[in-house]
Parts: sequence; C-alpha cells; structure tokens
Amino acid sequence: MKQDYPNGPRIDFLMVIVGRIFPARYPFDPLAFALGIAREFGDIAYSRFGPLRVYQVNHPDLVQEVLVEQWQKFHKPRLMKRAFPIIGQGLIVSDGALWKQQRKLIQPAFNHHRLGVYAEVMVEHAMRMRETFADGRIPDIGAEMAKLTLGIVVKTLFGVDLPAEVMAIGDSMQALLEVANDQMNSALPVPWWVPTRRNLRGKRAVARLDSILHMLIRARRGSAESGDDLLSLLLAAVDEESGARMSDQQLRDEMMTLFLAGHETTAAALTWIWYLLARHPEVETKLIEELDRVLAGRPPALADLPQLPCTEMVIRETMRLYPPAPIIARESIEEVTVGGYRVAKRSLITISPWAIHRDSRFFPDPERFGPGWERRIPRYAYIPFGGGPRVCIGNGFAMMETRLILATWRSVIGSRRKPRNLSIRCNS
Repeated sequence: MKQDYPNGPRIDFLMVIVGRIFPARYPFDPLAFALGIAREFGDIAYSRFGPLRVYQVNHPDLVQEVLVEQWQKFHKPRLMKRAFPIIGQGLIVSDGALWKQQRKLIQPAFNHHRLGVYAEVMVEHAMRMRETFADGRIPDIGAEMAKLTLGIVVKTLFGVDLPAEVMAIGDSMQALLEVANDQMNSALPVPWWVPTRRNLRGKRAVARLDSILHMLIRARRGSAESGDDLLSLLLAAVDEESGARMSDQQLRDEMMTLFLAGHETTAAALTWIWYLLARHPEVETKLIEELDRVLAGRPPALADLPQLPCTEMVIRETMRLYPPAPIIARESIEEVTVGGYRVAKRSLITISPWAIHRDSRFFPDPERFGPGWERRIPRYAYIPFGGGPRVCIGNGFAMMETRLILATWRSVIGSRRKPRNLSIRCNS
C-alpha cells in the first residue's frame, strides 16, 4: 500500500472562503476546477481545504472502487446533510439501515413494468405544452421545461393535476433549491435558524410545500381507491423483512426529494438538448428524419423508443457534456484504500462526471453512443446518474421522460445555426 498522498493542487483556504462570501468579486468555478485537476494530476489527486482532506478520483476503475466495491465504507457527506431541514431523510441524504429500507420500499415504483403507466402522462403533458408554442413566441426554454417536468412529477407522484398551484409550487421549489445549494456549497454556511432573507424565503417555501404534501398524503390514506401514482404505491409498500410501512414523515421526505430531484435535473437536461440542437443543425436534421420516419406525425408511445436510436444518442451525448450531477461526493466512515492510497476516516472523495466525460481516453469516437457503445468504454466512464447500489433510482424514469418529450416536440424542433462542437453521428 502506498503511504504518501497523491499529487494535487495547493489550495489557499482563505481565498476559497473569500470567494464563497464574495462570489461576484472573487468567482470560483467548481467544474472548471475539477476539470483542471483531472487534466493536471491524472487519475487521483489530493488537496486540503483547511482540516478537510479531499481526494478527486478521475478514472473509471477508481469510481468503481468507491461507488461499487467499497460503497458501504462511504456515506453521503456531512455538507450535503446541511440541506436536512429541507428534504429531511429522503434517499438523497439518508444512509445505513434507513436508506436500505427506503430504497427497498421505493424501488418497485420505478421498475420497468411500471414505467409504461407513466409514459402516457409524459406525452400528454408534453403535447399540451407544445400547443402553447404554436403562436411563434420565443419562450424562456429553461422555465418552460421546469414547468413541464414539474407537471409530470405532480401527476405521476399524486395522480392529480394542480394547474392553479403549479406555478406556486415551482416558485417554492426554486427557493428551496437556492437555499439547499447555498447550504451545501458555502464555506461558511448560514445556519437554518438565522433569519436571513434567503432562509426566511426557504422556510416559507417549505411550509407551502409541506401543506400540499401532507394534504395529499392524508387524502390518499383516507381514500378507498388505489391509484397507479407513486404515492399510492408507496402507501401500499411493505418491507418484506420487517413488515414496516412508511410513516407520514418518511412519505413527506421522499415526496420532497422526488419533487426537487425529479423535475429540476430533467428540465436542465432538456434545456441543454434544445441549446445543442440549435447549434448543430446537421444533428438536428438526422433527428427530425428519424422522428418523421418512425412516428409519421403521430405522438410517440413507449413501444416506439427502441426504434429511436438517434433520439437516445442525442440525449446521452448531451448528458455526457452536461451531466445532471456534475460532481458526486462521498465521505469515508472508516479508513479505506482507494487507488492504492490510504484514505483516512472522514475524508471527502469527489468524482466529477464533468471531467471524466471529457477524457479523450474514454470518449474518442464521434459515434460513441451507437450500437454496442457500452462495450467500447470502461464500465464507469459514463455516469450521468452515478453508479453502484446508490445509482439514481429514477434514471429509467428520467431517460424515458426525456426521450418521449423530445419525440413529442418534433414540430418545435427546427432552428438552424452554425455547428460548434457537439460530436455525435446518428447512424443506426
């Protein structure tokens, strides 16, 4: 075993703190920082942020060590749990026995045979919003995608449409995301109990969402009918070993987690897709040809997706360039060996899909997402949804949703701009 530390950058801890406190004057780009470390120091790098030891792993084999082979030796970092007042003990932040029980209860709701139930909801909502673009207006595409994916989440989670409240929910979610990001990324986070303007806005947002969530949970518990929505499935879920069901608080925490994570990441991916298609008309043309050939103007269905390889390649390439989770973090709960180096307890391990996805060793081929692409790259070189036992539970849901929305919006696709650097060919 190696006894020394890997090479890495020297960090001026004071400047990091100053940059976090005064980001406009001293901006810090964590993605550029992670990419620079990977390119300068190779497969594993070490740095110190004051008392915190940080290892960044930049090779698929090391990603496998952390996320798969030794995953039980790591927990979600304490800095992520700063968002606890907002999302409670949902899957994103829970660990140990609680995480295992909740994962087991929730997993059936995302099994492949359940996805077909949600497909019709996704297409229906996409078509409804598509019609609002018929007047030729130029929308704020990021805001529109957030509204669309939020409507889908509400319908699939609770089996209801909340048209009068969707915008209010969206505003509340945006407030919560801002507070959570501030709490997790700040070197000197302001405690939740301090009555700053942002904290007060976050608390009001939590109260609004909590009232809606608990209202829907009570309504479902009191209903004699069983629905196909996620909440109904979770209410009926029973742990086979313990016989335990979810409490109202656990349901609230998981619903809040799915609310926040289930719409924002997909909305961001769709926004990047529209941006890249607008800049790469040669890819856009191939995508349109595929959609016209397979769908012939009708709305897509789940059964059509295997016949749309170009559509899937566009999405996968977009998530290579702009992964939903550009940085993944774990904290060691005991001493562990990674890449031959001894890593002390309570060290932070970071994995940057943003950097790994840009490594030419793993992605040299413009046809990288053609048939058989999984066999041509290392197992954990492409990790837009993470990997191992804690891989994103909704990855199949998100991929299906993104493909169906993209196919439904065929009539919206059509801008023509000079291509830049999207490397993809859509030959099936």
